[in-house]
Amino acid sequence: MQEFGDILNNQVLLVSFAASLIAQGLKIIIDFWQHGKINFRVLVETGGMPSSHSALVTALAVGVGQVRGWDSLEFAIATVFAIIVMYDAAGVRQAAGKQAKILNQIVDEIFQEHPEFNEDRLKELLGHTPFQVIVGSILGITIAWVLGPAGLFF
Repeated sequence: MQEFGDILNNQVLLVSFAASLIAQGLKIIIDFWQHGKINFRVLVETGGMPSSHSALVTALAVGVGQVRGWDSLEFAIATVFAIIVMYDAAGVRQAAGKQAKILNQIVDEIFQEHPEFNEDRLKELLGHTPFQVIVGSILGITIAWVLGPAGLFF
């Protein structure tokens, strides 16, 4: 059995995580630009610009393509996985967020009539807009090309 430390030699994995971390860091910068103050909460909240999930899975797919080949089974699996994650981020989770917003409005109206109810609000920002997903995927592809196995630094 290989050593656990060998994970640190998996360049595709490291570049994928780097893409996600860079996307998360950009969220702080973009949020600061929009609101004029630093908000570290964006690091642990879902949603936001750019999609770190999209950056991670596209960097993974590109890295697998670079290492295993663009016609490999592994690249096909990574690409399908990336598409599912990005579809979920922009589709299913975005729709769930919209539903949460409507449910929160309904609960607010009930509280006005019956203040003895005390329910927690549902989280409304669950997913990403399609634009946030696209920017995240472009970021992931770029980082994989720059930092990855065929990139400038390795």
